Amino acid sequence: MSDAATAPPTRRQRVSHRRPVSVLGVIGEVLVTLGVVVLLYVAYQMWIGDVIIGGQRQAEAHEVTEQWAAEQSAPAATPEPDAIDDPVATEPIVTPEVGESEIFATLHVPRFGEGWVFAVAEGVSKSRVLDPIGIGHYPGTAMPGALGNVALAAHRYTQGAAFENVPSLQVGDAIVIETADGWYTYRFRNLEYVRPDEVAVLEPVPQRVGSTPDGRYLTLTTCSPMWSTAERIAAYAVFDAFTPRAAGAPAALALAGEA
Repeated sequence: MSDAATAPPTRRQRVSHRRPVSVLGVIGEVLVTLGVVVLLYVAYQMWIGDVIIGGQRQAEAHEVTEQWAAEQSAPAATPEPDAIDDPVATEPIVTPEVGESEIFATLHVPRFGEGWVFAVAEGVSKSRVLDPIGIGHYPGTAMPGALGNVALAAHRYTQGAAFENVPSLQVGDAIVIETADGWYTYRFRNLEYVRPDEVAVLEPVPQRVGSTPDGRYLTLTTCSPMWSTAERIAAYAVFDAFTPRAAGAPAALALAGEA
């Protein structure tokens, strides 16, 4: 037998065993890739994005509170001693009304985690308030310190999801509104699920149309269930105490993360 007969086949002589590429195979691979991209996008929108955006919103809110603290450190801003000694009995200062999209407060909810805070601005426009800032104040409802119902709205998913954990609130939990003047502490009482067009939750006395308020209330509204607008959650709280800024943060905030 000749050497030529036993020599290994050359590159040209080798037979390829690769299967021919079909159009359907290419389309299938493209669809799988697109599916992965879509899943990653959905995951970003529902979870990752909320964590990132929520962190940014809270950092911005902390800057607002730090600015108020710095302004209070000026000697001219020191209140009378009796207001510092008995902050609980202090008559709350009524926060003045502001223009749309203007930040006038921050909201602290210890139940949602240590250091949890979001800015509050006037209005509930999705594009001008809820998306870029976090929490909106319903125009026409009471301002902090006034008799009546301070009504706030925020997303439960997307754009930082400020009110994602509203259903986790427990009776007695502190919900604290902070302004340049001090802290308004409310205590959570109950929540209910209502239709998206239910406006009675914004009444001066929530769900009591035509009643004249003789107390101070707080209502938090957000969508329900998650990733849907079929219903709304309305969480109600009642006023507990006002703490002037010069008195320092209330004990309710000192217990953040321990509730």
